[in-house]
Amino acid sequence: MFLGLITYPKLIFVCGAVFLAGFIDSIAGGGGVISIPAFLLSGLDPKVAFACGKTSACMGTTLAAGRYIKNKSVNWTAAIPSAIAALAGARIASLVVLALDPTVFQKIILFVLPFVAVFLIFKRDFGSVDESADVPRNKVIAVSIVIGLVLAFYDGLVGPGTGTFAIIAFTTLLKIDLRTASGTAKVFNWASNFSSAVSFVLAGKVIWTIALIAAACSMAGNYVGSGLAIKKNPAFIRVMLSVVCGLLLLKLGYDVLFN
Repeated sequence: MFLGLITYPKLIFVCGAVFLAGFIDSIAGGGGVISIPAFLLSGLDPKVAFACGKTSACMGTTLAAGRYIKNKSVNWTAAIPSAIAALAGARIASLVVLALDPTVFQKIILFVLPFVAVFLIFKRDFGSVDESADVPRNKVIAVSIVIGLVLAFYDGLVGPGTGTFAIIAFTTLLKIDLRTASGTAKVFNWASNFSSAVSFVLAGKVIWTIALIAAACSMAGNYVGSGLAIKKNPAFIRVMLSVVCGLLLLKLGYDVLFN
């Protein structure tokens, strides 16, 4: 047993899953679909599992965001307003989560996801060119605030796929290319993860030894994934988005049918 909480084989399993989650998340978002179930399957208390998952994800996202920033693949006009709004959206979600049924949102997303996946598969030029300069600055700020509020709210209620939807929203609504949208979404995602991680830390739910080991794996996955996203053409990111949409469809479908 490791710290009397999980066995070493389960810890190794968690580390491998968190690395893969960080790799996928840094490119197309949706890493929580892999990492959170892995923490839960390890036998940790759900609150501890989510606490360690969010804390390690926050550290991994920090590294990925740093790489995108270093390579100038972030649209700051969109990133800053959406990140600030994400903090508010996460707070609003925490206030209403007990009053609403998350399965309502899950069913809505389940209906939308197949159309998104098909669109990404057949729209081969999606996000290949950055046309964000054609969008008025005031519109970019306003739309980014809405994206931050809505998706952070979704993150607080449902969770999986927040980063994926952010990439698609930045590309669709603000005409940002997929590579820059991915980097911009990482800044937004960092704010959302940071807000959640701080809440768990203050509540004393983080087992730091496990969280830090997982964070190292998450950072490694994010490092490799963000490097590929920066070097590859947008088609690579589009394919990864389609894969993540498929994973989200399976995850949310399972939650709705069996929970």
